[in-house]
Amino acid sequence: MIVIVVIVLDIKTMADENIFLFVPNLIGYSRIILALISFYYMPFNAWVAASLYLLSGLLDAFDGHAARVLNQCTKVGAVLDMVTDRCATAALLVVLAQFYPKYQFIFQFLILLDISSHWVQVNSNLLAGNLNHKVVAESGNWFLKLYYTSRVVLFVMCAGNELFFAMLYLLHFASGPAILGVGLWTLLAVITFPICAIKNGINVIQLVGGFQLLAEIDVQERQKSK
Repeated sequence: MIVIVVIVLDIKTMADENIFLFVPNLIGYSRIILALISFYYMPFNAWVAASLYLLSGLLDAFDGHAARVLNQCTKVGAVLDMVTDRCATAALLVVLAQFYPKYQFIFQFLILLDISSHWVQVNSNLLAGNLNHKVVAESGNWFLKLYYTSRVVLFVMCAGNELFFAMLYLLHFASGPAILGVGLWTLLAVITFPICAIKNGINVIQLVGGFQLLAEIDVQERQKSK
């Protein structure tokens, strides 16, 4: 956070704009603050921690919308959004690994899968000359293309994934208010589990697809060098 503040204060207006003060990026900074406060409360105040974490995740849907409406789409915002998403999820999974030590390996695997798949997706697209990581080749997986082109699908997958992990976190403390004899946190966890499974399946797809794209780039470069 100190680094962000220093950057904003020290970097003067470029032309007539300061990218760091664009509305979507300000929303991004607030997401980071909310997430950090959430992490602080996670060991001892489940309600505050979960509320702030989910609010931080919900704002993810607004920064992109604000960027498009205000014509403030920037590479700074795209990277800020990606890094915040990956770090926030990883931090929550670290807590879940502590709360559910029997499933520690699964949470470790999910952290590795999430970070590695997005890293490969971003870098393979950059090396291919694409403007952003959401570009999927025509020959690519159809569901991955749907995931990155449909805002509804993207929102449902990401929101459902985060909500499932948040419910697992809350279930460590209580089952939630009863609805038809079933705790609300338990009910939401059951509902969102399939979404979480599909979302991580998408991570596998983009990891494999990213390496396939890198291999194609390697082949093309080797052919040019001959």
